[in-house]
Amino acid sequence: MAHCVVPEAEAVLDKAFPVLDKGFVRLVDYMGSDSRIVQSARVSYGDGTKTVREDQGLINYLLRNEHTSPFEQVVFTFHVKLPIFVARQWIRHRTARLNEISGRYSVMRNEFYVPAAEDIAFQSQNNKQGRSEEEVPAVLREAVLQNLIDQQTAAYDSYEKLIGENIARELSRINLPLSLYTEWYWQIDLHNLFHFLKLRLDGHAQKEIRSYAEVLLMIAEKVCPYACEAFRNHVLKSVKLSEKEKKAVKALLAGEEPDLSERERTVLAEKVN
Repeated sequence: MAHCVVPEAEAVLDKAFPVLDKGFVRLVDYMGSDSRIVQSARVSYGDGTKTVREDQGLINYLLRNEHTSPFEQVVFTFHVKLPIFVARQWIRHRTARLNEISGRYSVMRNEFYVPAAEDIAFQSQNNKQGRSEEEVPAVLREAVLQNLIDQQTAAYDSYEKLIGENIARELSRINLPLSLYTEWYWQIDLHNLFHFLKLRLDGHAQKEIRSYAEVLLMIAEKVCPYACEAFRNHVLKSVKLSEKEKKAVKALLAGEEPDLSERERTVLAEKVN
């Protein structure tokens, strides 16, 4: 099969899509498309399926039934600029290849992430790693933002002073905060990108990394619109039921009372709403 060229993808190639206050995601290169997924699947299914399934139907079938290997035939290379604390969450996904800017070799730029005022939040009392929906008073929000900026400024001033005194870059950088922006090239196949997006587009993921995931999915849709539509339908917007929950749903459909505790009813309701 010839090299896949997707006009919609070509139109966004090398275009930087802004994320947060100073970050971006840029599609550097791609290999494959929806047609590559179909072609690779038909190697396994045989030529006969060409007359049975349309491309979109086959892609939906593959994703719905978790036949994942054809999706690995599509590969993306992204250039991403992101705060270090987002990068450290991102790197937990060990199914990609990446190369990050080196603070041992390069002098780091004076670029730090400063959240928008409306994103300043209290600690959630229900979620140990999340934010509360309680509104933070405007005066406190401004004080928090100024505190962050002051600390970033002081840290970078110290870094510049050490660099100016010819202290090794690998030592000068060690007090720079997690809000500092870094950059990397990140190469990943579509199957593993979908796994990343499933986790990082979830409402429990930190807002900042969700912002990057939204842009990644938007770009992926330019390359593989059928596959991304199937992903949204069968993975992103689907729910997974336990055996007990499945029995409860069957009981409800039959007009019977399900055997669930109040907590289990709440969890089931949250899943289907």
